[in-house]
Amino acid sequence: MLTLENISFEVQAEKGQKDILHDISLEIGDHRFVVVTGPNGGGKSTLAKLIAGIEQPASGRIYFQGTDITKMSITERANLGISFAFQQPVRFKGIQVLDLLRLAAKKNLSIADACQYLSEVGLCAKDYIRREVNASLSGGELKRIEIATVLARGTKLSVFDEPEAGIDLWSFQNLIQVFERMRETTNGSVMIISHQERILNIADEIVVIAGGRITKQGPREEILPTLLGTASAVDACNKFYREGER
Repeated sequence: MLTLENISFEVQAEKGQKDILHDISLEIGDHRFVVVTGPNGGGKSTLAKLIAGIEQPASGRIYFQGTDITKMSITERANLGISFAFQQPVRFKGIQVLDLLRLAAKKNLSIADACQYLSEVGLCAKDYIRREVNASLSGGELKRIEIATVLARGTKLSVFDEPEAGIDLWSFQNLIQVFERMRETTNGSVMIISHQERILNIADEIVVIAGGRITKQGPREEILPTLLGTASAVDACNKFYREGER
Protein backbone atom coordinates (compact mmCIF):
# COMPACT_ATOMS: atom_id res chain seq x y z
CA MET A 1 0.00 0.00 0.00
CA LEU A 2 2.52 2.63 1.19
CA THR A 3 6.24 2.46 0.45
CA LEU A 4 8.91 4.93 1.51
CA GLU A 5 12.27 4.52 -0.20
CA ASN A 6 15.39 6.19 1.26
CA ILE A 7 13.51 9.23 2.54
CA SER A 8 15.59 12.06 4.03
CA PHE A 9 14.43 15.44 5.32
CA GLU A 10 16.40 18.43 6.54
CA VAL A 11 15.78 21.95 7.76
CA GLN A 12 17.85 25.10 7.74
CA ALA A 13 19.51 25.72 11.11
CA GLU A 14 21.91 28.39 12.40
CA LYS A 15 24.91 26.21 11.62
CA GLY A 16 23.64 25.00 8.26
CA GLN A 17 21.40 22.11 7.25
CA LYS A 18 20.11 19.87 10.06
CA ASP A 19 19.05 16.31 9.25
CA ILE A 20 15.64 15.39 10.72
CA LEU A 21 15.18 12.08 8.88
CA HIS A 22 17.94 10.12 7.23
CA ASP A 23 17.49 7.34 4.67
CA ILE A 24 14.13 6.07 5.96
CA SER A 25 12.70 3.05 4.16
CA LEU A 26 9.35 1.70 5.32
CA GLU A 27 6.48 -0.34 3.93
CA ILE A 28 2.92 -0.47 5.25
CA GLY A 29 0.78 -3.23 3.78
CA ASP A 30 -2.96 -3.51 3.35
CA HIS A 31 -5.16 -3.81 6.44
CA ARG A 32 -2.34 -3.09 8.88
CA PHE A 33 -2.40 -1.17 12.17
CA VAL A 34 1.05 0.38 12.58
CA VAL A 35 2.27 2.50 15.51
CA VAL A 36 5.39 4.65 15.12
CA THR A 37 7.10 5.53 18.39
CA GLY A 38 10.43 6.78 19.70
CA PRO A 39 12.04 9.62 21.68
CA ASN A 40 10.88 13.21 21.37
CA GLY A 41 12.55 14.97 18.48
CA GLY A 42 13.35 11.73 16.70
CA GLY A 43 11.43 12.60 13.53
CA LYS A 44 8.11 10.79 14.03
CA SER A 45 5.78 13.71 13.33
CA THR A 46 7.94 14.80 10.39
CA LEU A 47 7.49 11.33 8.91
CA ALA A 48 3.70 11.63 9.21
CA LYS A 49 3.75 15.06 7.55
CA LEU A 50 5.87 13.72 4.68
CA ILE A 51 3.34 10.96 4.06
CA ALA A 52 0.45 13.44 4.10
CA GLY A 53 2.27 15.89 1.82
CA ILE A 54 2.57 18.70 4.37
CA GLU A 55 6.35 18.50 3.97
CA GLN A 56 8.45 17.41 0.99
CA PRO A 57 11.49 15.11 1.34
CA ALA A 58 14.99 16.29 0.47
CA SER A 59 15.57 12.93 -1.22
CA GLY A 60 13.88 9.58 -1.71
CA ARG A 61 10.53 8.48 -3.10
CA ILE A 62 7.08 7.80 -1.65
CA TYR A 63 4.67 5.38 -3.36
CA PHE A 64 1.00 4.84 -2.54
CA GLN A 65 -0.75 1.86 -4.10
CA GLY A 66 1.96 1.76 -6.77
CA THR A 67 1.72 5.48 -7.64
CA ASP A 68 4.65 7.82 -7.06
CA ILE A 69 3.20 10.56 -4.82
CA THR A 70 6.51 12.20 -3.83
CA LYS A 71 5.72 15.50 -5.54
CA MET A 72 1.96 15.42 -5.05
CA SER A 73 0.13 18.02 -2.98
CA ILE A 74 -1.90 17.36 0.17
CA THR A 75 -5.10 17.58 -1.86
CA GLU A 76 -3.90 15.15 -4.50
CA ARG A 77 -2.87 12.64 -1.83
CA ALA A 78 -6.19 13.07 -0.03
CA ASN A 79 -8.03 12.38 -3.27
CA LEU A 80 -5.99 9.20 -3.71
CA GLY A 81 -7.05 7.96 -0.29
CA ILE A 82 -4.76 9.32 2.46
CA SER A 83 -6.27 10.93 5.57
CA PHE A 84 -4.27 12.89 8.15
CA ALA A 85 -5.28 13.87 11.70
CA PHE A 86 -3.26 16.62 13.38
CA GLN A 87 -1.91 16.68 16.95
CA GLN A 88 -4.03 19.78 17.45
CA PRO A 89 -7.21 19.56 15.34
CA VAL A 90 -8.14 22.64 13.34
CA ARG A 91 -11.11 24.71 14.49
CA PHE A 92 -13.54 26.06 11.88
CA LYS A 93 -15.57 29.03 13.04
CA GLY A 94 -18.96 29.09 11.35
CA ILE A 95 -18.85 25.45 10.21
CA GLN A 96 -21.10 22.95 11.95
CA VAL A 97 -20.07 19.39 12.73
CA LEU A 98 -22.67 18.16 10.22
CA ASP A 99 -21.08 20.32 7.49
CA LEU A 100 -17.62 19.00 8.32
CA LEU A 101 -18.76 15.38 8.13
CA ARG A 102 -20.45 16.02 4.79
CA LEU A 103 -17.29 17.65 3.43
CA ALA A 104 -15.24 14.67 4.62
CA ALA A 105 -17.60 12.13 3.07
CA LYS A 106 -17.85 14.17 -0.15
CA LYS A 107 -21.58 13.67 -0.21
CA ASN A 108 -24.74 15.06 1.34
CA LEU A 109 -24.89 12.71 4.32
CA SER A 110 -28.24 12.35 5.99
CA ILE A 111 -28.40 13.52 9.59
CA ALA A 112 -28.87 9.89 10.63
CA ASP A 113 -25.70 8.80 8.82
CA ALA A 114 -23.71 11.73 10.23
CA CYS A 115 -24.95 10.90 13.72
CA GLN A 116 -23.76 7.33 13.28
CA TYR A 117 -20.18 8.53 12.75
CA LEU A 118 -20.38 10.63 15.91
CA SER A 119 -21.78 7.69 17.84
CA GLU A 120 -18.84 5.55 16.72
CA VAL A 121 -16.44 7.95 18.44
CA GLY A 122 -18.48 8.08 21.64
CA LEU A 123 -20.27 11.40 21.17
CA CYS A 124 -23.99 11.90 21.75
CA ALA A 125 -24.95 12.92 18.25
CA LYS A 126 -27.90 15.17 19.16
CA ASP A 127 -25.59 17.28 21.34
CA TYR A 128 -22.96 17.81 18.63
CA ILE A 129 -24.43 17.54 15.15
CA ARG A 130 -25.33 21.26 15.00
CA ARG A 131 -22.40 22.53 17.08
CA GLU A 132 -19.81 24.78 15.45
CA VAL A 133 -16.28 23.39 15.22
CA ASN A 134 -14.87 26.28 17.25
CA ALA A 135 -13.34 27.19 20.61
CA SER A 136 -16.44 26.05 22.49
CA LEU A 137 -15.32 22.43 21.98
CA SER A 138 -12.74 20.83 24.26
CA GLY A 139 -9.57 19.17 22.96
CA GLY A 140 -11.06 15.72 23.50
CA GLU A 141 -14.25 16.63 21.66
CA LEU A 142 -12.29 18.03 18.73
CA LYS A 143 -10.14 14.89 18.58
CA ARG A 144 -13.15 12.63 18.38
CA ILE A 145 -14.91 14.82 15.82
CA GLU A 146 -11.75 14.76 13.70
CA ILE A 147 -11.65 10.96 13.94
CA ALA A 148 -15.33 10.87 12.92
CA THR A 149 -14.39 12.81 9.77
CA VAL A 150 -11.64 10.28 9.05
CA LEU A 151 -14.20 7.47 9.41
CA ALA A 152 -16.59 9.34 7.13
CA ARG A 153 -13.87 9.60 4.48
CA GLY A 154 -13.28 5.85 4.55
CA THR A 155 -9.80 6.16 3.04
CA LYS A 156 -7.22 3.46 2.39
CA LEU A 157 -4.67 4.99 4.78
CA SER A 158 -5.41 7.01 7.94
CA VAL A 159 -2.49 8.74 9.66
CA PHE A 160 -2.84 10.08 13.20
CA ASP A 161 -0.13 12.31 14.69
CA GLU A 162 -0.06 11.80 18.49
CA PRO A 163 -3.86 11.66 18.90
CA GLU A 164 -3.50 11.49 22.71
CA ALA A 165 -1.85 14.94 22.91
CA GLY A 166 -3.73 17.47 25.02
CA ILE A 167 -6.73 15.36 26.01
CA ASP A 168 -7.93 14.26 29.43
CA LEU A 169 -7.89 10.70 30.78
CA TRP A 170 -11.60 10.11 30.13
CA SER A 171 -11.25 11.22 26.51
CA PHE A 172 -8.11 9.10 26.12
CA GLN A 173 -9.92 5.98 27.34
CA ASN A 174 -12.64 6.57 24.77
CA LEU A 175 -10.00 7.22 22.12
CA ILE A 176 -8.46 3.81 22.76
CA GLN A 177 -11.87 2.18 22.28
CA VAL A 178 -12.28 4.02 18.96
CA PHE A 179 -8.89 2.79 17.74
CA GLU A 180 -9.65 -0.75 18.89
CA ARG A 181 -12.83 -0.68 16.79
CA MET A 182 -10.93 0.78 13.83
CA ARG A 183 -8.37 -2.02 14.12
CA GLU A 184 -11.14 -4.60 13.89
CA THR A 185 -13.38 -2.99 11.28
CA THR A 186 -11.36 -0.70 9.00
CA ASN A 187 -11.04 -1.65 5.35
CA GLY A 188 -7.78 0.27 5.07
CA SER A 189 -4.59 0.68 7.07
CA VAL A 190 -3.99 2.88 10.11
CA MET A 191 -0.71 4.53 11.12
CA ILE A 192 -0.47 6.24 14.51
CA ILE A 193 2.38 8.32 15.93
CA SER A 194 2.28 7.68 19.69
CA HIS A 195 4.20 7.12 22.92
CA GLN A 196 1.26 5.52 24.72
CA GLU A 197 1.58 1.90 25.78
CA ARG A 198 -2.15 1.26 25.36
CA ILE A 199 -1.94 2.33 21.71
CA LEU A 200 1.26 0.37 21.18
CA ASN A 201 -0.49 -2.65 22.63
CA ILE A 202 -3.11 -2.79 19.85
CA ALA A 203 -0.62 -2.44 16.99
CA ASP A 204 0.04 -5.15 14.42
CA GLU A 205 3.48 -3.65 13.89
CA ILE A 206 5.66 -1.17 15.80
CA VAL A 207 8.26 1.09 14.20
CA VAL A 208 10.80 2.86 16.43
CA ILE A 209 12.40 6.05 15.11
CA ALA A 210 15.30 7.68 16.97
CA GLY A 211 17.76 10.26 15.72
CA GLY A 212 16.02 10.38 12.37
CA ARG A 213 16.48 6.68 11.66
CA ILE A 214 14.43 3.51 12.05
CA THR A 215 16.11 1.65 14.89
CA LYS A 216 13.58 -1.14 15.40
CA GLN A 217 10.70 -2.51 13.37
CA GLY A 218 8.59 -5.62 13.65
CA PRO A 219 5.49 -7.31 15.10
CA ARG A 220 4.12 -5.94 18.38
CA GLU A 221 4.93 -9.19 20.17
CA GLU A 222 8.60 -8.79 19.24
CA ILE A 223 9.14 -5.04 19.67
CA LEU A 224 6.90 -4.00 22.57
CA PRO A 225 8.71 -6.01 25.29
CA THR A 226 11.95 -4.21 24.39
CA LEU A 227 10.26 -0.85 25.00
CA LEU A 228 8.67 -1.56 28.38
CA GLY A 229 11.65 -2.16 30.64
CA THR A 230 11.20 1.24 32.25
CA ALA A 231 8.26 3.25 33.55
CA SER A 232 7.00 4.22 30.12
CA ALA A 233 7.55 3.63 26.44
CA VAL A 234 8.93 7.16 26.15
CA ASP A 235 11.61 6.52 28.79
CA ALA A 236 12.46 3.19 27.18
CA CYS A 237 12.82 4.75 23.74
CA ASN A 238 15.00 7.54 25.09
CA LYS A 239 17.18 4.97 26.89
CA PHE A 240 17.46 2.93 23.68
CA TYR A 241 18.46 6.03 21.72
CA ARG A 242 21.12 7.10 24.24
CA GLU A 243 22.65 3.62 24.23
CA GLY A 244 22.71 3.67 20.44
CA GLU A 245 24.82 6.82 20.47
CA ARG A 246 27.64 5.23 22.53
